[in-house]
Amino acid sequence: MAVENSIRARVRAGDATAFGQIFEDHSGAVHRHALRMTGDRAAAEDIVSLTFLEAWRLRDRVAPEGDSLCPWLLGIAANVIRNTRRNTRRAARRHRRAPARLPPPEAAPDFAAEVAGRMADAEQLAAAKAALERLRPADREVFALCVWEGLDHAAVAEALGRPVGTIRSRLSRARARLRELTEQELAASRGGRPKGAGSDTQRPLTGGQFTADRTSAVRSTKETTR
Repeated sequence: MAVENSIRARVRAGDATAFGQIFEDHSGAVHRHALRMTGDRAAAEDIVSLTFLEAWRLRDRVAPEGDSLCPWLLGIAANVIRNTRRNTRRAARRHRRAPARLPPPEAAPDFAAEVAGRMADAEQLAAAKAALERLRPADREVFALCVWEGLDHAAVAEALGRPVGTIRSRLSRARARLRELTEQELAASRGGRPKGAGSDTQRPLTGGQFTADRTSAVRSTKETTR
């Protein structure tokens, strides 16, 4: 704790070396979160850069005492991601209004299919990914921080500036909604076949983070004690 408080004090004072240390310690977590929220490696790298630029600008707001600075940085990253999405939507609207004067680009090789082919069940993986994209952004954000980053409710509440009770309810809603949406995606991909038809009763989706069976296609890792 003493070391962490020392880093906080140095960052607040504008110590570039201390700020470089928190970049070394936490940029990986920020990048993982950004990649999971955007699905785009280049966008994730941009978000990391913008997050730490913003963190430097807001360095005097770092609390003098506390545990890891990771929740604070992930909270800044969450805001950057929201702003990036808003800007992307505005740009997309402008492009849709513009006349399509260029021929469609040649199809680029899609290596995702090759990777998915090595998974235990590509169909379920695709359904889970599509379901995640259909979650409300606020619920997906909480799910990513709690389940993928392993932060507890209090840390996520600190990161997002929300009450702990709100985080709990969003996480519960996200899990329930993920199960429902994944079943819908699976049913659609199978052309209306009964759920679970032609598949094992349980298969992992991604690194132990999700499991799938006839009634639940997505379930997060067992939640740690909050």
